[in-house]
Amino acid sequence: MQVRAERPLGQGAKGNVYGGLSKGDSSVSTCLGHSLPGPGRAARRLRARRFLRRFRKVFAGDERGDLLNLLPKGSVGAEIGVWRGDFSSRLLSVVRPARLHLVDPWKFETSSGYERSRYGGAVVKNQAEMDAIYETVLRRFAQEAETGVVLVHRGPSAQIGMRFDDAYFDWVYIDGNHLYEYVKRDLEVFATKVKPGGLLTGDDYGVRGWWEHGVTRAVDEFVTGSACEPVRLRRQFVLRKV
Repeated sequence: MQVRAERPLGQGAKGNVYGGLSKGDSSVSTCLGHSLPGPGRAARRLRARRFLRRFRKVFAGDERGDLLNLLPKGSVGAEIGVWRGDFSSRLLSVVRPARLHLVDPWKFETSSGYERSRYGGAVVKNQAEMDAIYETVLRRFAQEAETGVVLVHRGPSAQIGMRFDDAYFDWVYIDGNHLYEYVKRDLEVFATKVKPGGLLTGDDYGVRGWWEHGVTRAVDEFVTGSACEPVRLRRQFVLRKV
């Protein structure tokens, strides 16, 4: 079923993005490892790693907060990769979109390579738990769904993306499957669904993760041969369709 495109909306003001530390920043961990008190080098390194994890979360949170200020109020957008809906809630609160499409398969991955992903064993352990998360999201946004502001789509993101009219979205936030081929396909599909001047954004650019830089490689390759220009290439990447 096709979705009727809305009238284009203006872009919001640009903000400032704060960069986080990369996982390979060994100079900081070494410094912290030698400066933190502890009974031994192993204990100091463990403390340093824990500190850096908290540090990265703070800066990633700042980047997301700044990204929210880039998205125009009253716009039509989509979040690809919803999980439990925490960022969806922030999108509703800050952006106050006219319509927000939430896209996620809520599928437990049993294939090799997903063991360290939260939907492949690191957090949830089976499909029943993924089904429970999906039901929780439906309850969480039941009021917004009743008013037509939130629409939840369960299934592969690229397949669902093809259902929308071209130039329908003011912005799309991509945070689904981080493997290279999936990110690349999401970028290709949703680039056609974003209006000229609209934003194609996402998470974890520059992060290696279990996905082995899949996001970074896909974004870099996509930018070189697409009608989108980079606005910011930080952990929260932002591309503008020209």
